[in-house]
Amino acid sequence: MRVSIVGSGYVGTTVAACLADFGHDVVNVEIDEAVVDAINAGETPIHEPGLAERIAEHAGDRLRATTDYDAAVDTDLTMLCLPTPQRAAGDLDLAAMRAGSESLGDALAGTDDEHLVVVKSTVLPGTTEDVVGPTVAERSGKRIGGDLELAMNPEFLRMGTAVDDFLAPDKLVIGAESESAAATLRALYEPILGGDTALVETEIPEAELIKYANNAFLAAKLSLVNELGNVAKIYGADAYEVLEAVGLDERISARFMRSGLGWGGSCFPKDVNALRSGAREQGYEPELLDAAVAVNDGQPRRLVELLADHVELEGARIAVLGLSFKPGTDDIRESRALDVIDRLRERGATVVAYDPVAMGNVRERYPDLALTDSAEAALADADGAVVATDWPEFDDLAFDGMARRVLVDGRRIDVDADALEVYEGLTW
Repeated sequence: MRVSIVGSGYVGTTVAACLADFGHDVVNVEIDEAVVDAINAGETPIHEPGLAERIAEHAGDRLRATTDYDAAVDTDLTMLCLPTPQRAAGDLDLAAMRAGSESLGDALAGTDDEHLVVVKSTVLPGTTEDVVGPTVAERSGKRIGGDLELAMNPEFLRMGTAVDDFLAPDKLVIGAESESAAATLRALYEPILGGDTALVETEIPEAELIKYANNAFLAAKLSLVNELGNVAKIYGADAYEVLEAVGLDERISARFMRSGLGWGGSCFPKDVNALRSGAREQGYEPELLDAAVAVNDGQPRRLVELLADHVELEGARIAVLGLSFKPGTDDIRESRALDVIDRLRERGATVVAYDPVAMGNVRERYPDLALTDSAEAALADADGAVVATDWPEFDDLAFDGMARRVLVDGRRIDVDADALEVYEGLTW
């Protein structure tokens, strides 16, 4: 198929490269010229395992990028992979989605061919049919249900494993208002249908809400796990042993049972907050989701307090290991590590930090933060250290160069606690 994808962030770039891998002809429409130039040069604009080689293989052949929305005119369908960030109040900012819909509509104006517009961004129910569809229709002159069709196809890509998640998903959700739209998407994804991938076909509002429900459930599960971990810590019990046993219950499962510093990234915080805000707009108080967020927001504070039990933070040199919100990605959005850094600096500590891939993004936010080229360099002469992201390279670190070998671990890395003066696990 001929596919246009509007937006070349973490989702849009991954989807474009993987669809090109399927054999489709894909064009990325992106307003950032630097990103367009990178893709056309066969380079990835983001860090994601398995992505660089796919872009290098398909760029200039089945994959290209452009700033021109007119490229969407000659495609069979357009996927909108645009950012839907949260405002200060927690509700969604649909400015990029509206602007993208307007530009797509302008490009399609005057064309006679039918076009399928697929929303892949995470949006609340009603957005596809009440915002995107009418905007494209008004600007293009096309009629929804006639020569303009709509569908919702949420993504379930995890940073660090996005390519694998796309190629072998647990489920593929298609929300469409017509059988022809659904059939087009089934054909698009034919290489991954069957096997262990469940196909879920539903109406558009249900497809929009499935993504939120999915992430809200996982976020609430992680916060409950962290709450139990905090309780275990108080009693001197090892939360990992406790939760390993709990995970053997088939009703619960062992996935997402690692307690620690909490969840972050671009999805869980934004999606849970949007769902909370949307529920309140509808007159419902989402108390359980509020509690999940409160527990999550408290974990960085608990980690810093544990460190303060062993180190006078005022004037201390503290190493922060890991800056991305999880290993395998350079994404620092809503990273718990940044909360830790802010709290340490508020307490008068000098922070020295290291991350294998995310330091470029951190420099933009903290231009005055001391960053090193290795974990060992960050630990050198440090009065204490914290682990904020469980990168594999942090396992079996040597702490000989520290002024005081004090480590508070927020992620349970593999460490020789006997080699330290103090080793504290956040929830164990």
